[in-house]
Amino acid sequence: MKTIGIVAEYNPFHTGHAWHIQKTRQMFPEETAVVAVMSGNWVQRGECAVTDKWTRTEKALAGGADLVLELPTAWATASAEGFAKGAVSLLAATGVVDILSFGSECGEIAPLQELSRCLNSPDFSCALRQELNGRQSFAYCRRKAAARLLGEETAALLDFPNNSLGVEYLRFWPPSMQAVTVPRQGAEHDGEAAEEFASASLLRRWLRAGDVTSASPYLPLPWKGESANMKYLERTLIARLRAMSLTEAETFPDSGNGLATRLLCAARQAASLEELYTLTKTRSYTHARVRRLALYALLGLRKVDRPVSPSYIRVLGFNSLGRQLLKEMNQKATLPIFVKPAHMHTQTRFSPEAQDLFTLEERFTDLFALCFPTPWTSGLEWTTNPVIAK
Repeated sequence: MKTIGIVAEYNPFHTGHAWHIQKTRQMFPEETAVVAVMSGNWVQRGECAVTDKWTRTEKALAGGADLVLELPTAWATASAEGFAKGAVSLLAATGVVDILSFGSECGEIAPLQELSRCLNSPDFSCALRQELNGRQSFAYCRRKAAARLLGEETAALLDFPNNSLGVEYLRFWPPSMQAVTVPRQGAEHDGEAAEEFASASLLRRWLRAGDVTSASPYLPLPWKGESANMKYLERTLIARLRAMSLTEAETFPDSGNGLATRLLCAARQAASLEELYTLTKTRSYTHARVRRLALYALLGLRKVDRPVSPSYIRVLGFNSLGRQLLKEMNQKATLPIFVKPAHMHTQTRFSPEAQDLFTLEERFTDLFALCFPTPWTSGLEWTTNPVIAK
């Protein structure tokens, strides 16, 4: 049996995600299992997920995944490089994943592998240093440096978000292990709906507006319950920034080069999150980077809270095939695995670093519980069981 590893946010899980799993399975004639490493309650866009990680796990299992593992918040909210590094390290640590699969706009693995090798090379590091000037975004400078070494046509692949993220996965995926890519279908990233597919951003917009009718054709399972939204923590976040010292703000990841100062100044003028982001953003400080830094301030997520890689494997849900994978992982995994939170504090195989990381996750989930129209109670990490699909 082949085991396929997928990195995703499933925010929310939609028909495009189910299509990706189906097409990946069709590439291999033998029986395949799918392990998904999924972001928890906070995502890379610098905001809360549209619903909680257990609900999204349930939908992922119904849509074709067999085992869902959590990417801790410290990496789930990182830049593309940190996000990819954390997620790929977890897939490799399972000891059972044979193949990495991801969606891309180009649909071809070879040019993306060429780009990943380039970005890992000393020549690229040198070219990038020459391009970085403080006036343009990191992504722009990265593309220019890649064009120097590989030419404009290959470097242009980095202009597409899924290509770019796929290259980051490949940078950290062991080169001796197989990787495949599935062409992205239907709606463009942040675009409108197209045929059977809609972008996750459009679906979030509909769901947060209460328009479940428009979203339903693109969701494999019926949508139930309220949707999480940053607007419910808007004043809390701005208040946190207004009361914060520059010394504290500079302890957060990606706060350097004057960005922390700029964000705190903007918070004194902004009356909304969108105004905060707009006042802080510049050509070199992208909207995404600003949003992430604001989220770190809300969560209290410091640089020291993000080690090189995660220190445990946390199981969010599984089906019968996933249960078999877990048995195999117990023999082969290079990190300790836990299914129930009580294991973290009662078993000596979890390091102090791992326990500290999960303690942070408890706090982050308690804050997420306030992102709903009707706030949820705290303690969800202790009262919510893993999802077991029949």
